[in-house]
Amino acid sequence: MNEIPVPYLRANQTGIVAFVILAVVIQNPLIVALLWLIEVSGLLFGAKANLFIRLAKPFLTKWVAKSQTEARELTRFNNTLAVIFLTLSLILFGLGLSLAGYIVAGLLAIVAFVAICGYCLGCFLYFQYKQFRNRNNCTRA
Repeated sequence: MNEIPVPYLRANQTGIVAFVILAVVIQNPLIVALLWLIEVSGLLFGAKANLFIRLAKPFLTKWVAKSQTEARELTRFNNTLAVIFLTLSLILFGLGLSLAGYIVAGLLAIVAFVAICGYCLGCFLYFQYKQFRNRNNCTRA
């Protein structure tokens, strides 16, 4: 399967938002570390390894059959961005900059929430990246 059903992506985005909110509310960076592990597992082993998708899958079978899909390449790009944000957040926590760590994690949660609402910032960035790459490849020929 080269495409990932959108309900699975929404489950992951919802998990990101929920975990960041939980981390901020209880002031525990270990929640962000756990979120990082979940997202890295999805990045390394695919969507099937993502805990949020695995937990939501039994409840989404009704919607998956008739849902839109997203390209695996685009999903991987967005997941990489999430891992970068979470890694930066954890580095900031490690440096004792807790407020900055929560802000970076919060930015990721905002982007994930906006994606749930229908506008994917990562998709926009991916499109811009592809256009930039294509423009540079055309000028070299």
